Amino acid sequence: MGRYFGTDGFRGEANEVLTADHAYKTGRFLGWYYGELKEDKNEPARIVIGKDTRRSSYMFEYALVAGITASGADAYLLHVTTTPSVAYVTKTDEFDCGIMISASHNPYYDNGIKLLNSSGIKMDEETIALIEDHLDGKLNLFGKEWKELPFAKKEKIGRTVDYVAGRNRYLGYLISLGLYSFKGKKVGIDCSNGSTWNMAKSVFEALGAKTYIINAEPDGFNINDNAGSTHIEGLQKFVVEKGLDIGFAYDGDADRCMCVDENGNVLDGDHILYICGKYMKDRGSLINNTVVTTIMSNFGLYKAFDEIGIDYVKTAVGDKYVYEHMAAHNNTLGGEQSGHIIFSKYATTGDGILTSLKVMEVMMKTKLPASKLADGFKVYPQVLVNVRVKDKPQARNDADVIKAIETAEKELGENGRILVRESGTEPVIRVMAEASSEELCRKYTDSIVDIIRNKGYVCE
Repeated sequence: MGRYFGTDGFRGEANEVLTADHAYKTGRFLGWYYGELKEDKNEPARIVIGKDTRRSSYMFEYALVAGITASGADAYLLHVTTTPSVAYVTKTDEFDCGIMISASHNPYYDNGIKLLNSSGIKMDEETIALIEDHLDGKLNLFGKEWKELPFAKKEKIGRTVDYVAGRNRYLGYLISLGLYSFKGKKVGIDCSNGSTWNMAKSVFEALGAKTYIINAEPDGFNINDNAGSTHIEGLQKFVVEKGLDIGFAYDGDADRCMCVDENGNVLDGDHILYICGKYMKDRGSLINNTVVTTIMSNFGLYKAFDEIGIDYVKTAVGDKYVYEHMAAHNNTLGGEQSGHIIFSKYATTGDGILTSLKVMEVMMKTKLPASKLADGFKVYPQVLVNVRVKDKPQARNDADVIKAIETAEKELGENGRILVRESGTEPVIRVMAEASSEELCRKYTDSIVDIIRNKGYVCE
């Protein structure tokens, strides 16, 4: 993990952790760096930018644009859009890089800068390290130390281009992936007051669904506020009350999707991996017969895969690592329990709307209700406790914490597991247990959390 950028970009409270100055300097570096890499120095670098609905997203957008254009590159604005749409447009329209301004599922007062390379894939660590060196004022590149990056002058100053057409093309692309009409299906969508608020409905209605929308009135402050994939209880109630066939919930930038069946039960990322993995295997499209998961996936998923003869791989947490493994091994399906699902034939990142369309495809083809799609997958009880701490490495590597983890692992044996890890996006230690009962899970998570608290690591 870098000095500023974590597993999902540079993220933190707006103007406290991540400031407008950080954004300006990031834009300055990207505009200059990609301009220097151009073989034709008379051709400006082209960088595309999207943002979610947070109040601070406009501030960061303008700061990035100022930096990019001051360095001689052109900035193309998609305006409010989703992370996967930025990835799609960056790749298909041959931009030098893409930027998404979002803190994903975090509250409105946080924000983030996610960077994508020209292939629509999350930026490589080497380039991120250069950006961080520039932010720290110690950039050495191209055989020279750069105390200050040069400004573009006269006709070399960059321009800003309204590029909403790129977002609209992405929506057309999603609609084109719908293999079946959704006519006769009633679909609920929770837009989280985020990026999909004016996008998701048009996709589903174009494919024939009767669409019911909640949390699609963003005001700059209500993104993810008791809404979306991390607060799915609202959609559960809505689906049952309206008698809907299925519901989908996205997070702030719509790279996650969670489902709700017609009875109000949640189908998380693990359920979706099972549903789509089984469907793809049956149709011969699950390349290498393998689904890529992370270490956070449920024990029950692996047992279910074993039953139907699907192989699986476990990566570190983060859709970035899932995609890296998928790309290296030509896998077609991967994702996280949290709802980041990647269909590598169609996208380079998790895509909430695309995931919804793929689940709908299974439902339409099999003619099964949503509640039957994951039959065969039995979830093991799982408890996850997020502990906000002052120093993640110090808390995670404390000798007493390690001893408590080892004790829990020994006692659980083959009947469960303990996972304690540092969050890549928040000042949090995640303590997770899976076992035969929730009570047993609580016993072991509490024992570890109590030590973290008693040792004084917790932020009060």
